[in-house]
Amino acid sequence: MDEILGVFFHEASEKLDEMEAGLMTLEQGGDDQETLNAIFRAAHTIKGSAGVVEMTAIEEFTHVLENLLDRLREGKLQANGDMISVILSACDHIRALLACIASPQSDLEAALAHEGAQLVDSMRAWIDQEGGQNTAQDGEAQASVDARPFGNTGTVEGVSSNPCWHISVRFGRDTFRHGMDPAAFLQRLSECGRLRNVATLADTMPLAEEMDPESCYLGYEIDLEADVEPVTQANLEQVFQFVQDECALCILPPHSPLSEYAALMASLPESLARLTEIFGQSGALTPCASAASLLDNILLETAAGTLTKTVENGPSSSGGATVPGSRIVAAKERTGQDTRLVRVPAEKLDSLIDLVGELVIAGSSAQLLARQSGDGLLTEAMALLSRLLEEVRDASLQLRMVTVGETFKRFQRVVRDTARETGKQIDLELRGGETELDKSVVEKLADPLLHLVRNAIDHGIETAETRLARGKPVTGRVTLNAYHDTGCVVIEVADDGGGLNVERIRAKAVERGLIDTNATLGENDIYNLIFEPGFSTAEQVSNLSGRGVGMDVVKKSILALRGTIDVHSSPGQGTRFVLRLPLTLAMIDGFLVSVGGGAYVIPLDSVVECLELKEGEALGNVLNLRGQPLPFLALRDLFEIGGAAPLRQNVVVVQAGGQRAGIVVDQLQGEYHTVIKPLGNLFRHLRGLAGSSIMGSGDVALIIDVPSLIQLATLAEHDQNAGSTRHRLENERLAATSNP
Repeated sequence: MDEILGVFFHEASEKLDEMEAGLMTLEQGGDDQETLNAIFRAAHTIKGSAGVVEMTAIEEFTHVLENLLDRLREGKLQANGDMISVILSACDHIRALLACIASPQSDLEAALAHEGAQLVDSMRAWIDQEGGQNTAQDGEAQASVDARPFGNTGTVEGVSSNPCWHISVRFGRDTFRHGMDPAAFLQRLSECGRLRNVATLADTMPLAEEMDPESCYLGYEIDLEADVEPVTQANLEQVFQFVQDECALCILPPHSPLSEYAALMASLPESLARLTEIFGQSGALTPCASAASLLDNILLETAAGTLTKTVENGPSSSGGATVPGSRIVAAKERTGQDTRLVRVPAEKLDSLIDLVGELVIAGSSAQLLARQSGDGLLTEAMALLSRLLEEVRDASLQLRMVTVGETFKRFQRVVRDTARETGKQIDLELRGGETELDKSVVEKLADPLLHLVRNAIDHGIETAETRLARGKPVTGRVTLNAYHDTGCVVIEVADDGGGLNVERIRAKAVERGLIDTNATLGENDIYNLIFEPGFSTAEQVSNLSGRGVGMDVVKKSILALRGTIDVHSSPGQGTRFVLRLPLTLAMIDGFLVSVGGGAYVIPLDSVVECLELKEGEALGNVLNLRGQPLPFLALRDLFEIGGAAPLRQNVVVVQAGGQRAGIVVDQLQGEYHTVIKPLGNLFRHLRGLAGSSIMGSGDVALIIDVPSLIQLATLAEHDQNAGSTRHRLENERLAATSNP
């Protein structure tokens, strides 16, 4: 049962996301019928699933929501902003109910019950707006039915006298294994109307010694009389959507042509005599003359091959005849082209990645021993094994790769609600949603992006009056963009607002004592002050901002992901935050180097080239690389490694974020596939290190944080240039003083 509940919670969450995405599309003018149908189907799925797992509160609440959505898709109501707000609040309420079921709290349950009652009243108020019109339409429909040239007992040649919906279903063999109960579908159907006739069929059940107790051999022939509310074929199909892919389903509306019943009977596995008895009880085959004529036609058409009667191990379906106005779905006839998805718990994937990581470490150890042995055949065999291990590693990592598009879409609701709260008009533009990223990174990225998007709306986008005065469109724009760049994923959060106010940021930093009044800071340095804890330029505290909490959390979260964040701003044009993140937090392709006997791993995607550091080529901390200045850092000096440097040193040229720098090392060891291990809280303040790895020999190798080293090298170059400038100015001043 716990597994079924887990599937229900996951599926309900997905359907709520689909509903919110559809509602956002609906509010933006995309009121096509397919969008409305998708929203309705999602709600109906939640309601049906809740009924199966006996979540009565969710089922009853969603039933009211479903009625409102049904009025929308039938065109009896027109959606507007207020109605969509109510429906979105209903989605939030269902999420809260799911959370409450997962972690029961008596106080929360009482609050949710009160909130649910208010939302139900709001939804029923919208439904009641078309009550009179609906009653009139129902009356016209009933009059149309009564005006037909047949009654409940009479018949006209070629037309069934059955006044009910007829539902024929044969469940698939795996129905029980998937946690479905055929009896539950009868309960769901009873909510759509009154069940007049129900025939339970088990004719395909084999003998006891051949029967599989876990397989389902049941089917139903059901006559359903509609209640006051109109019943549509889509409503009835939705009842069976959880087993639709593995059952044979046929739905015939009231007073269907006898030819449709003929085709249905020919497609079912039971005998014609058995089916004649069942359909005779519903009135479809009365009087006897019509029944005899119908049976004769079935036998003739079957003999002619236009209708085939199939009895298979699985559900049967219409072999060649088409049934107008019906939907027959048979899993056995579905092609292999359909995409098959398997739900796997994230914990199992994490365990697999860990095992593959240990396998990579063991493979590296075996390869090292093979090279040391000098055995050519063993070395060749280990090279093949290493290649296969690399493919297994890449394939396993792909299992955890997900697109950022799903995360981006969640912010449509955030932008809508925040814009309404601030009284601004905001459009959200999404680009690069197909970009893939490790699932663990995506999950930890949601909160930082939330802060950035909300700040863009609250701080970045101006009010409508200000935008008009500046010659801008009234509607502001927030853009989320993602793309791959040199082994990293870059995510940009941009707005077309007024940009960052450098003077206000500087004044606030001086006021809080973060910088001196006479401090000389570059523009980027001033921008980075917004990431200081408690820093805020808001003049008053609001529900969205003003307390200085958020941006510092953003930076800490990005750094914890081994990423970087940069700020670009143009006065009057807008602000852009650029986040650079690793593709995965588990394994990387590295370049192994050594300094003073210690091993270090540089991410291979960041390595541009390697060259020898010749004497006289370096000027301070800058190297002349083919006529271009290249700042560099020596790992020996940075990490205070003792011992004398070798006569020959090497420079590894690395790149990140469009900037280059050199890393001076003692020896180059070559490519190395490594598993990233965290350093722990004791080393969390160290700059230049992103993690550690266990080598094949059992030694520990430290993984270099390339963006941090490039930043340190750039700062060292800046300090060196500033010192040279001060020295030159001092010499000029002394020369001018000595020569008046």
